[in-house]
Amino acid sequence: MIRLDHTHVLTAFHQYEIGSSERQKRGLADNVCLAIEIHAQLEEEIFYPAMRLVYDSEILRKSTPEHDEMRGLIARLRNMPVNDPAFDDTFFDLMRHVMHHVADEETMVLPAAERLIPEQLSELGARMTKRRVELAGPRAPELASSMAKSMSAGTIMGLGSMMLAGAYLLTRGKYGDRLASARARFSRAV
Repeated sequence: MIRLDHTHVLTAFHQYEIGSSERQKRGLADNVCLAIEIHAQLEEEIFYPAMRLVYDSEILRKSTPEHDEMRGLIARLRNMPVNDPAFDDTFFDLMRHVMHHVADEETMVLPAAERLIPEQLSELGARMTKRRVELAGPRAPELASSMAKSMSAGTIMGLGSMMLAGAYLLTRGKYGDRLASARARFSRAV
């Protein structure tokens, strides 16, 4: 689960371009910020305490302070208009912090967890999943909004075209026959 979160955020980082629209930049930044906030809370509440029982390392000790630095950058981004000249630099600063943090976790902490507490990983994953739902549920509108804003116009047009094509296909063949039959029955009843 931790690796999936890392992949999600790194993928969003790769989508961010200085020349993108303000709407798309805000959407990507909001999406990344929300993902980092939830991820950090899950690690701090569930994963790190389990690891600290069996693994004492400088990387693990500095993980929470690194999260705090990221939270500071997130607060700055959230309170900064996208057209502020410092917005891109702040986003890239957050990106650097996250990439450093992810590298440490992926190369040191997660392999240690797989080696030291393999029998606990499924249970930790289940607890983190449950907690993620609790944390993300109230923020679902924020998540949906950031996802929609982060899409380019081409992506939105493509999704719209796919939905129209799907609707067309549903009105053809056996589904179309059923739909036509239902319409005829309704017309006769009225």
